[in-house]
Amino acid sequence: MSSNAHVYPYESKRNVVYGRKGMVATSQPLAAEAGLDILKQGGNAIDAAIATAACLTVVEPTSNGIGSDCFALVWVNGELHGLNGSGQAPQALSIEAVQQAGYEKELPKFGMIPVTVPGTPGAWAELSRKFGKLPLTDVLAPAIKYAEEGFPLSPTLAYYWKRAYEGYSKALQGEEFTAWFETFAPNGKVPEVGEMWASPGHAYTLRLIAETNGKAFYEGEIADQIDQFFQKHGGFLRKEDLAAYEPEWVNPISVDYKGYQVWEIPPNGQGLIALEALNILKGFDFPEKESTNTYHKQIEAMKLAFVDGLKYITDAESMSVSVEELLSDEYAEKRRQLIGEEAILPEPGTPQKGGTVYLATADEEGNMVSFIQSNYMGFGSGVVVPGTGIAMQNRGHNFSLDPSHDNALKPGKKTYHTIIPGFLTKGNQAVGPFGVMGGFMQPQGHVQVVMNTIDFNLNPQAALDAPRWMWSEGKKVHVERALPAHIVDELSRKGHVISVEANGGPFGRGQIIWRDPKTGVLAGGTESRTDGHIAVW
Repeated sequence: MSSNAHVYPYESKRNVVYGRKGMVATSQPLAAEAGLDILKQGGNAIDAAIATAACLTVVEPTSNGIGSDCFALVWVNGELHGLNGSGQAPQALSIEAVQQAGYEKELPKFGMIPVTVPGTPGAWAELSRKFGKLPLTDVLAPAIKYAEEGFPLSPTLAYYWKRAYEGYSKALQGEEFTAWFETFAPNGKVPEVGEMWASPGHAYTLRLIAETNGKAFYEGEIADQIDQFFQKHGGFLRKEDLAAYEPEWVNPISVDYKGYQVWEIPPNGQGLIALEALNILKGFDFPEKESTNTYHKQIEAMKLAFVDGLKYITDAESMSVSVEELLSDEYAEKRRQLIGEEAILPEPGTPQKGGTVYLATADEEGNMVSFIQSNYMGFGSGVVVPGTGIAMQNRGHNFSLDPSHDNALKPGKKTYHTIIPGFLTKGNQAVGPFGVMGGFMQPQGHVQVVMNTIDFNLNPQAALDAPRWMWSEGKKVHVERALPAHIVDELSRKGHVISVEANGGPFGRGQIIWRDPKTGVLAGGTESRTDGHIAVW
């Protein structure tokens, strides 16, 4: 990986971090240090990833929790493995059931209805079983300690916590939401910057998960509590749904982008969108980053890939077109020809048949992990199982109620997923993990980070610091205020409807770890838009 560690063309107070024995990069310092502690105790990158992920459910509950889904790309012994840790819709949840509950056009964002089976606890256990070195009781110990003893809130965490509370106070009406307020806003007050916050119920659940290797969550004591709570409040999730869940090992998908292989998890994740966009973009030359031509083509390619993704991505078995068709060179050329000098209104093509946390870890043995987990929208559905600290995700909101849509809701089906880990290789060697969390920003962030790295030779910190853009719909594009004004003006003249945003939050939060194949030295970049932190050894 060729880049200059002394060149930082964008505003940043951070430098590239280097290490040799181990590295953990994520959005919360306490979680990163917990992962590093596990490495120092003899754990590997997989153990460190699990420890960091578990800690994040405690110290960054505004984005994820025990009731989350997750995905992982794991590099071990020269091979990349993919784990799909997303859960399915309950067997009792159908389009008819949702419509009978009064929702005709889409599933609600909050409450019992959008809750799908949480996949994260089972995925932790499976990662530990297959690749970990330490017992899960050791790996989850740091998270349990923070849940029991508490931790002080950072400014970023306090901001999102308060914002969530204000929104949930208006949206969550009903007895089923009482436990959310008791857990995250006791006595009607959210914790403030520097204030200690603990969650004994969270510690209780994490300890049971650790002691039973996840079985208590899906078959035992916790499963019983979830089942009883959902039955009491008319929810659809049952113990049988939890017991039916299994994390799924999958073959990662990739495209060749200018000599590098860019890897993503296959559908139901939206990583396919990033790969399709890169497949379109590799047909162009980009002599400089800060040019209108570069941004224009990136945005247009992303539009075309995104509308395809929104039409076709769902549970892999339910897709009407294949991944291979969408990532074929022939289809990329067909889509590439639609990119001209003016902004277009994208429509899905027809190929020829043929709130989230992200973390990256690496150890001195060469193992590397790209890991992401999420409750989908902030704290999720607003449903917390009393006494457990489990904030249930609202991932089911993504299902379509149109029975003809590929992503139509069906019992036992997995929905379109926004969370995606990324990984880069070259010549059968690992370059390393990367990711940018943030809902539908994620594939857009992946494309920008990959191009910043490969096309423009930016070091990992500069690749993350660079101003970002985000296409939302039609010709609407949001850009960070650091984007040069003359480029914003020229993009507007091309027909893009540009909105300059002062807040960097919507543009995602990224982490990168690259490994030098000759020396084994690790180089990491972390997100300057949040409490990003790299723990290194």
